[in-house]
Amino acid sequence: MPRRSKEVPDQESENETGKTSKSTDKWQKLDAAQDWRQDGPFDIEEVDLDADDIERLDFGSLIVTPFDDMAMQLQLDPETGEVQALLVIDKQSAIEVALFAAPAAGSMLAEVRGEMRRSTKLAGGTMTLVEGPFGTEVKRTFPMTTPEGAPANQPSRTWFVEGPKWLLRGVIFGQASQKSGPDDQLLLEFFCNLVVRRGVSPRVPGDLIPLEIPEIIEAELTQK
Repeated sequence: MPRRSKEVPDQESENETGKTSKSTDKWQKLDAAQDWRQDGPFDIEEVDLDADDIERLDFGSLIVTPFDDMAMQLQLDPETGEVQALLVIDKQSAIEVALFAAPAAGSMLAEVRGEMRRSTKLAGGTMTLVEGPFGTEVKRTFPMTTPEGAPANQPSRTWFVEGPKWLLRGVIFGQASQKSGPDDQLLLEFFCNLVVRRGVSPRVPGDLIPLEIPEIIEAELTQK
């Protein structure tokens, strides 16, 4: 069964400012504490997709198991037209999924979180680290303006999972970004069911791995 998030903020690095090495060590130790993807997401070499008759969507480097009433948007690169990420929507919640290349050995999570910390600060937002279902979870809040022109905040939760030379990122928006509940559980299960097919092409760690549009979706787009 997918694991539930544990809301345990680190008081010393509430905004992940890098104030103390003790705080940094805590989160790096959490990253390495166990196999955080023992219940998924999986690498293609770890599963036998022919062992069941579940219908899945094959995006090339990422294989998706849909759930009932799932809505999906493809996020495309405006210049190349490549699929950069998937936005999967369930009622008042959504998860954005993107795949990146990672080093063959070692972890790049501390570096990624450092980059997120800097970009969050530049955007006037706040960032907190907590223990989540995949080790260290990143919680961020950014200032925004509503369609009516009123000031507001947009919260998000970010999950990272490292596999063989890949890094999978899931960013939670909407209702599930603020509290645990049915939406959170469904999106967590969806994320755990993802299967990565990275391929053997050499890639620079941190580079986005584009996705391919499945034939069934491409046919629907052509008909429209």
